[in-house]
Amino acid sequence: MPKCSKIYFLNNVTIFLLPLCAIQPLEMNDTENIGQNNYSASNIQVLEGLEAVRKRPAMYIGDISEKGLHHLVYEVVDNSIDESMAGYCSHIEVSINADGSVSVQDNGRGIPVDMHPKEHKSALEVVMTVLHAGGKFDKGSYKVSGGLHGVGVSCVNALSTKMITEVFRQGKIYRQEYSCGKPVTAVEVVGDTELNGTRQTFWPDGSIFNTTEYKYDILAARMHELAFLNAGLKITLTDYRVLEEGQPKHDVYYSTEGLKEFVSYIDENRVHLITEPIYLNTEKQGVPIEVAILYNTEYKETIRSFVNNINTIEGGTHVVGFRTALTRTLKKYADDNKFLEKAKVEIEGEDFREGLSAVISVKVAEPQFEGQTKTKLGNSEVAGAVQQAVGEALSYYLEEHPKEAKMIVDKVILAAQARVAARKARESVQRKSPLSGSGLPGKLADCSDKDPANCELFIVEGDSAGGSAKQGRDRHTQAILPIRGKIFNVERVMWHKAFEHEEVNNIIQALGVRFGLDPTDSKAANYDKLRYYKVIIMTDADVDGSHIDTLIMTLFFRYMPELIEQGHLYIATPPLYLCTKGKVKEFCYDDVQRQRFIDTYGGGLEQNIVTQRYKGLGEMNPEQLWETTMNPENRLLKQVHIQDAAEADHIFSMLMGEDVGTRREFIERNATYANIDA
Repeated sequence: MPKCSKIYFLNNVTIFLLPLCAIQPLEMNDTENIGQNNYSASNIQVLEGLEAVRKRPAMYIGDISEKGLHHLVYEVVDNSIDESMAGYCSHIEVSINADGSVSVQDNGRGIPVDMHPKEHKSALEVVMTVLHAGGKFDKGSYKVSGGLHGVGVSCVNALSTKMITEVFRQGKIYRQEYSCGKPVTAVEVVGDTELNGTRQTFWPDGSIFNTTEYKYDILAARMHELAFLNAGLKITLTDYRVLEEGQPKHDVYYSTEGLKEFVSYIDENRVHLITEPIYLNTEKQGVPIEVAILYNTEYKETIRSFVNNINTIEGGTHVVGFRTALTRTLKKYADDNKFLEKAKVEIEGEDFREGLSAVISVKVAEPQFEGQTKTKLGNSEVAGAVQQAVGEALSYYLEEHPKEAKMIVDKVILAAQARVAARKARESVQRKSPLSGSGLPGKLADCSDKDPANCELFIVEGDSAGGSAKQGRDRHTQAILPIRGKIFNVERVMWHKAFEHEEVNNIIQALGVRFGLDPTDSKAANYDKLRYYKVIIMTDADVDGSHIDTLIMTLFFRYMPELIEQGHLYIATPPLYLCTKGKVKEFCYDDVQRQRFIDTYGGGLEQNIVTQRYKGLGEMNPEQLWETTMNPENRLLKQVHIQDAAEADHIFSMLMGEDVGTRREFIERNATYANIDA
């Protein structure tokens, strides 16, 4: 069995293959070895320059995984975006170079290179090597800005083994090189140019990051997003590691209509209630506000929110203002036109957002974020500004488009009726069984340990495989839940229908997850009584098994996304083959391993090897299933992780929606990378 980690990547739905090896004990902190009498001033460390960033990188960029690695690129690009928002940059070029480094070049003004009056060195060196230094603090230079406010590019420098900055300014090319955040050359004039702007090239430090391999699709999703958020800005992405017909892989992102195109892209795989987005671009209370809204026939809410181009994935005051305006304005319109009188159902705030797709983008001069990585906006004044702007624009739209307004209100009423039906279905499901007293599904073979941190739930395709799994498992920590065939596609049904489906019900009951406990959001899942911290999907290693994997992942993504976000969802990896040569036997998990076995023991000749192809889990006896797929000492698990929730939403809508042509095109384009039958 290979012990190294592997990563399979499908657009921005990332699946990590993690061998679950024994965890090595952490090294004791040095201060724990210092006795009370020996603790003195000499023990107090002062980190100079960018040493603090290298010592605690996660404090500055979130983490040191693949996510943090790509965040380096975003920080450099954000500087160029700031130039664009200030009106000086129209083109940003991002390149993944053949040696693994990344270059970002813009046609902005270029970082100043003259002497800094207080630091007594070039302003370029100050920007690149001093924390909290940059033009973003001077509102004469930038009215609004993203990034980490003077931390970003210097952090990138600190976390790179090598970085080269080239500035095209005043007819000259200025250059400085750095290593681990420290300059190794002076700021030099190296040539003449007619260009303006800045070019940054950096090599991430492999001693800090878990991986230094950039994923094209992750960067592409962010560049695509930035192009939508900055209408008129051209962003190009080139990968010199990959040649397509002799040319490097290359994409150009450009949007003329900004958020109108963005929300249409988000909703392109759904059936629209209204054909054109409800759109506003205005300024209230000194806050520029841009919003685009669409309604579709589906049953979920999709809101993307941004502050100064930063994706505020946890929302904030701008989202609160938007939701308040949406609820109040739609309810007033429905009441004034007496649309709710015959509904005979109480309308709640969440009903107005079912089938809603919206993008909210605000520009705030002094944003107050919760946390260094800026995932939630805290400025209280922004809520009122957004509420006023959205209320006015939506009121005008409803009056001017009565047909579309009636369709939206009808959708709201339908959502309220479905919410009531869902509550009744949940209450029926979540009521304890009078016979068992446990409320657990009858098919569940539970484990004896009651500590969720120690417990695993295997969701197994088929009664035959479920029987083998029950016999082969570790009964102390491993629970088995067999399901019959393919569960239904939750992407295409109303919310409450899931609670009426036996197999979905069994999964929800077994997990101990509860719905409807949040009075403000009946669709929110409550995980207080989660019974297993590892939920493992175990299906056959074929196309049907992959389809079932996708159906179950769709259920979790739509109904219980926090389980994915918290790292609880996995996919088991059963072997495809058992290869035998004399007394030598080896389970092979893909064709590459099988060929390696043939080359090693069969002299490269397939006829010299006995190969058993496993068509399903049920073909393995309990001992084989335990040894290959369930034993924590040997098994490989794919951990399901969402790199970009919005892009994942787009992919799930496309894969599991009604548009067959788009789905076929995607599968044909990505089948090699998706590793569908392996």
